[in-house]
Amino acid sequence: MAKDSLADAIVQPVSDQLNKLAGSSNAPEPPKKGIQLFSKEYYAACTIGGIVACGPTHSAVTPLDLVKCRRQVDSAIYKSNVDGWKKIIKTKGDSIFTGVGATFIGYSLQGAGKYGFYEYFKKTYGDLVGQETFAKYKTPVYLAASASAEFLADIMLCPLETIKVRTQTTIPPYANNVAEGFSKIYKAEGWAGLYSGIGPLWARQIPYTMVKFSTFEKCVELIYQYLGKPASAYTSVQQTGISFVGGYIAGIFCAVVSHPADVMVSKVTTNKKPSEGLGSALKRIYGQIGFAGIWNGLPVRIVMIGTLTGFQWLIYDSFKVYVGLPTTGGH
Repeated sequence: MAKDSLADAIVQPVSDQLNKLAGSSNAPEPPKKGIQLFSKEYYAACTIGGIVACGPTHSAVTPLDLVKCRRQVDSAIYKSNVDGWKKIIKTKGDSIFTGVGATFIGYSLQGAGKYGFYEYFKKTYGDLVGQETFAKYKTPVYLAASASAEFLADIMLCPLETIKVRTQTTIPPYANNVAEGFSKIYKAEGWAGLYSGIGPLWARQIPYTMVKFSTFEKCVELIYQYLGKPASAYTSVQQTGISFVGGYIAGIFCAVVSHPADVMVSKVTTNKKPSEGLGSALKRIYGQIGFAGIWNGLPVRIVMIGTLTGFQWLIYDSFKVYVGLPTTGGH
């Protein structure tokens, strides 16, 4: 056996060269260069993809988000989105893009954590339960992975979300830029002030992301089942189109699930008293607005989040294709 192996080692290089000269179809193909799945480079690419997907998209819908936040704090402030934009434009020192700086930075950081950690935890938890179990029970793995990812992502997001909400829900705006907002809150309240909304933020974002990722993965899977062909049978453009459709559907579910907590984030960030505990603040605010109040602004949020989530998945998967990676879901 050892002699055979030695002979093969000596003869093989010559045989390979002869095959190459003869144009033999049996000649081995050179190894393909690119990002290896689940390598450090893979997770780095997913992290960058999350930044590209989340920062610009959240920033683009700032005018919608601004009116939504103000109407959550004061339902009578504007009659409609258009009425809100007209009044904002006419108000000196105000802008329909108030809070865009904190939005861009905060959601870029959140996107990095959300997508990068999701890919990491999905692989880690999938390996932990085993390939056979994962094949049968994918959704629980998606839920656990997305919850873990969002928990960490929100720690990065929270200070910027606090600055954004305070800036957007005060007229004239609380701060003119991110640095000023950070400085004012930190000097007055320290890190506790910047993280005053972390509880409601987790309550909003973790269920949101669990629905966003698990519903997306399931929607894409069902779309490919309906089409009758695997993802590999379609072009990258077609696959990213399916990602957009799956993302939009997931976004609608996300909006409904996370809306009550979204309202409370706005309320707590602007109305919580310095000496008041989070539980007491939530109880007091809920007593003021009631059950109907926590659903204020839902139609706007459905349009905003559905569109936002659809484009995020489109951009994220387009970025993955660009760097040579497969799209998410359906593989």
